[in-house]
Amino acid sequence: MQSKTVKMLAASMFLSSAFLAAPSVHAEETMKEKAVEVGQDIKKNTKKGVRKVKDATCEMINGKMECLAKKAKHKAQDVGGEIKDATDTE
Repeated sequence: MQSKTVKMLAASMFLSSAFLAAPSVHAEETMKEKAVEVGQDIKKNTKKGVRKVKDATCEMINGKMECLAKKAKHKAQDVGGEIKDATDTE
C-alpha cells in the first residue's frame, strides 16, 4: 500500500515539476515576442510622426490645398501600418 502511495506521490511531483518548468520557457519566448512587438510599434509610430511633420511643413510652405494628396497618401500609409500591426502574428 505504501509503495503505491509513494509511486503516486512521485508521479504527481514529476508532473507538477514538468508543468512548472514549461511556463518559464514560454515566458522567455513571450519576452522575445514582446521585444519584437515593441520595436515594431516604435518604428510604426516614428514613421507616423515623421509623416505628420511632413504634412505640417508642407501646409506651412505650400498651403493646404497643394498638400491634400500627400496628406491623404500619408493617412493611407498610417492605416496600412495599423492593419499590418493588427494582423501580424509573429
